[in-house]
Amino acid sequence: MRNTRRLLNPDGILPLETVSERRVRFEELDPMGIVWHGRYASWLEDGREELGRRYGISYLAFYEHGCVTPVKTFSLDYIRPLRHDQTYRIHTSLLWSEAAHLDFRYTITDAGGEVMTQGETTQLFMTLEGKLLLEPPAFYRSFLLKWKHGDFF
Repeated sequence: MRNTRRLLNPDGILPLETVSERRVRFEELDPMGIVWHGRYASWLEDGREELGRRYGISYLAFYEHGCVTPVKTFSLDYIRPLRHDQTYRIHTSLLWSEAAHLDFRYTITDAGGEVMTQGETTQLFMTLEGKLLLEPPAFYRSFLLKWKHGDFF
C-alpha cells in the first residue's frame, strides 16, 4: 500500500486527511493478547466519522440529503500487532474522485509513528430506499467543488 500523502489524482488534488488518537482497551484483545482482527473495521469507521465531521460530510449529512454510503470493499494489511493499553493513531485519507464512490485509505501507527496496519475501503452512494446512485448526490458535488478549489487547505 502506498503512502496516501503522495496520492494525487491527475489534477494534483491532495487527499483530505485526519488523525485520531486512541488507546487499546482490554475488551479489544483476543486470547493471544493482541487486538482482535474484527476490531479494525470499527476503528476505520471511527476514522471516517472523524474525517466526515471535520469536512462536513458525515454519515448524518449524507442521510439528511437522502442517501447512505455503504461499504463495498474493505481490505487490511496487518503489519504488526497492537497490545493492551498501547496508544495508536488512525490516519484517514479520502482520495479525490468525481465518480460515484468514496475511496478511503488508512494507516494505523503506534505512538512512535511505526506503521502497524494499513487498509482501504470503497463506499458507494445509495438512496435511502437502496437504489444505487450512478453519480454523486448534489450536496457532495458541491463539496467536491470546494475541495477542488482548495477551500479545505
